[in-house]
Amino acid sequence: MESNFVDYVKICCRSGKGGRGSMHLRHVKYNPNGGPDGGDGGDGGSVFLRGNHNYWTLLHLKYQRHIFAQHGGNGGKDKCHGTKGKDEYIDVPCGTVVYNAETGKFVCDISYDGQVVCLLKGGRGGLGNFQFRSPTNQAPRYAQPGEPMQEMTIIMELKLLADVGLVGFPNAGKSTLLSSLSSARPKIANYPFTTLEPSLGIVGYHDKQSFVMADIPGIIEGASEGKGLGLRFLRHIERNSLLLFMVPGDTDDIKHEYEVLLGELEKFNPEMLDKHRVLAVTKCDLLDEELIEMLRETLPDDVQTVFISAVTGYGLEELKNVLWKELNSESNKLQTITAEDTLVHRDKDLGSLQVEMAAEGEDAILFVDEDEVEDLDDFEYDEELP
Repeated sequence: MESNFVDYVKICCRSGKGGRGSMHLRHVKYNPNGGPDGGDGGDGGSVFLRGNHNYWTLLHLKYQRHIFAQHGGNGGKDKCHGTKGKDEYIDVPCGTVVYNAETGKFVCDISYDGQVVCLLKGGRGGLGNFQFRSPTNQAPRYAQPGEPMQEMTIIMELKLLADVGLVGFPNAGKSTLLSSLSSARPKIANYPFTTLEPSLGIVGYHDKQSFVMADIPGIIEGASEGKGLGLRFLRHIERNSLLLFMVPGDTDDIKHEYEVLLGELEKFNPEMLDKHRVLAVTKCDLLDEELIEMLRETLPDDVQTVFISAVTGYGLEELKNVLWKELNSESNKLQTITAEDTLVHRDKDLGSLQVEMAAEGEDAILFVDEDEVEDLDDFEYDEELP
């Protein structure tokens, strides 16, 4: 059964070319020497990206291989202006990052509802010969062609926007915790890799306050080398303000598993280690108070630890208090999203982008060079598009 959660699409986009201006001399029976009256060409349509909070995946774009804006109309006689090409708006969920598929460079980031970014600008329409009339050139016999279109193949990747991200091995109780704290109903079963796609849940707090928690599929040791589900879904916690590590209480060595998880995050993106972290020891309904006290002595010292049981509710209120305090601490305020924050080390093919951008001193590239623009008749479709 195909999943409805799509967080990666590749699309070829093209703006419209400008219409050509008209070269026309007015000559009618009652005005045989009317002079130039060629109208201007219309501007070509542009391609825009627009944030829309009604979408939460890229499923609606999965089978849309090409998005083309309309060309501008040609100018006509009697100073008739060509029609403007229709713009194309691509609605995407908040948290979508866009890259140039050919160069791998960062293009833009759609981070809030209603945000509009011009991806490709349409070509301007050419001027008609009416615009070139002068006392010394009363019958110009030339007009401008329209500006050419622009083309770009883009990669769109979705990063879920949440306050708290759950990190843990398969079967650590992440989905159970999310279902206990929120109205989300992820799949829960007693076998590894039950969660195959990220889930979001809104956790209620005191005085009608709340925060968003994100559950991603479990990672295992060696995930950075492609084992298990790999690191495909870790991009969804890159923007989380706080990371909640979850290790079952019946694990042989809790500290070791926590360090393994940290190591996998570091291999994916070393900057993720700068985020605030909380450790939750789950499934404490299987432990007694004496064993819990013994485990406290073996836990890492650099992270705050909470013992919980999502089944019985043990420690959940304490956990929410700890998470809320960490989220609202002065040192953990949400940072402004920049180009460097949104770089993705996906499958290691975009891993060098941060170095490239730092060397070039660039934040974003919105348009391709006009020298690379080809005519529609010469355009070849990319057969590798999904």
